[in-house]
Amino acid sequence: MTDFGVTDFLAIQKLIHSYPRFLDAGKLDGVGQLFASATVHFEGRDDPVVNDPAEVTRMFADFLQLYDGIPRTRHLICNVIVEPESATVATATSTVLVVQAAPTLPLQPIITGDYRDRFEKRDGQWRFTERYITNDLFGDLSAHGRYTIGA
Repeated sequence: MTDFGVTDFLAIQKLIHSYPRFLDAGKLDGVGQLFASATVHFEGRDDPVVNDPAEVTRMFADFLQLYDGIPRTRHLICNVIVEPESATVATATSTVLVVQAAPTLPLQPIITGDYRDRFEKRDGQWRFTERYITNDLFGDLSAHGRYTIGA
């Protein structure tokens, strides 16, 4: 693979891990901006969000229950596998475990899932171009969202 190095891998890893940092801090505009150049596929929604950071932000704001501005969650990203396709295109898969502690909920795992991502390097910067969000195991989501997802 030509011209794909450690710096590229670290930049992609930073993008992957910036998502939970913004989300868990209640910085939903930051979440939206991460996907400004991306098509985001949400499991259970027929139409993806395409290059619309304001819509991504709105969807999270409409869904999440916030407590003093934060969802009281930790999204733990693991099993990250980055696959370079060229010097300017890569894909990645990762697993997420979400834990939450809320006023009515002790600390516990509430959901697990997977992210499938595509990245492109434009003007020297890596950015998301696609994300698939899927969830497969569910705990008590009563303090997490305003409506039911998954099982």
